[in-house]
Amino acid sequence: MVVTTERAASFTDTETRSDEMNSTIETWVDDLTDLVDDAAASEEFKAWLDVQSHFHDYSYRNTLLIKQQCPHATRVAGYNTWANEFERYVQEGESAIWIWAPIITKQCPECGNSPSYHENSDCEYDETQPEEWSKGLVGFKPTAVFDVSQTDGEPLPDLETEAYGDASNLVPALLESAEQLDVDAQIVPADEGNYGEAKGVCKQRCPMTMRPRVEVKDRDNQADLAGTLIHEFAHALLHFDIEDRDERSKRELEAEAVAYVVGRYFELDMSGSAFYLAAWNGDNPEAITDRLGRISNTAQELIETLERELERLPKAESNADKGNNQDEG
Repeated sequence: MVVTTERAASFTDTETRSDEMNSTIETWVDDLTDLVDDAAASEEFKAWLDVQSHFHDYSYRNTLLIKQQCPHATRVAGYNTWANEFERYVQEGESAIWIWAPIITKQCPECGNSPSYHENSDCEYDETQPEEWSKGLVGFKPTAVFDVSQTDGEPLPDLETEAYGDASNLVPALLESAEQLDVDAQIVPADEGNYGEAKGVCKQRCPMTMRPRVEVKDRDNQADLAGTLIHEFAHALLHFDIEDRDERSKRELEAEAVAYVVGRYFELDMSGSAFYLAAWNGDNPEAITDRLGRISNTAQELIETLERELERLPKAESNADKGNNQDEG
């Protein structure tokens, strides 16, 4: 069955594409800024978080572009990548989803421009020839990608994230990740937590390490336990050292957003998450943009750290079992 997705934005004109892509992002942020008191803005924000959860290693600018063009996208790739790596082919008549791709090329050590731009600039650097320059990021260009729903062909291999449905694996991975995230984390018996009805807390430093200390109450529901740990880790990373009380309250929403993205990525039930953008009332578009970047970057850091631990833990268990068998022999 062909899946057709509606697009609110389309960048078909080559000459104006870059400007339209930038304008679309700016307009979305401006509208969100103007409507933070509106419930519709919170739903729009959640819709972006849903896209971000599928594309955790994309910048917020690219996930916003994907959302505005194909909000139900789950996996995107270029035309040739689909064909050559997955034996899938873009269906006739499908429109491209345009995102920003990095331009990596030789870069002037002084002005940072590519050789062609360097020649037309005022930079007078001539100590080494362009062919000896190191490569670096010199800019971004519009690049066409397509969602898997726009392609036909061989079935996709199972995504690795499907193995993360068992939250009992996620809990030890979270605890092991704490050291890398510069956080101290502990699960305490449910009757020992002295923070009322809250399931977890991050509000003190460990006196030995001087790092944020996360404590969560133990429970049988491992998925719920994992969700609480992710939420408290997000608090520790996003606002633990913020002294301004008003800004701390605003970053509570950022932490909830990060927890939602990470939880969705690892297939946890995050339906209880609530986003009230009125907390950001008074912020200008630049401040909102900063918040979107923090959410995107923090979620990416947590996801990638957890993925490494999830890959490592089974090997550690396997090695331990092997060692035990040798001892017994």
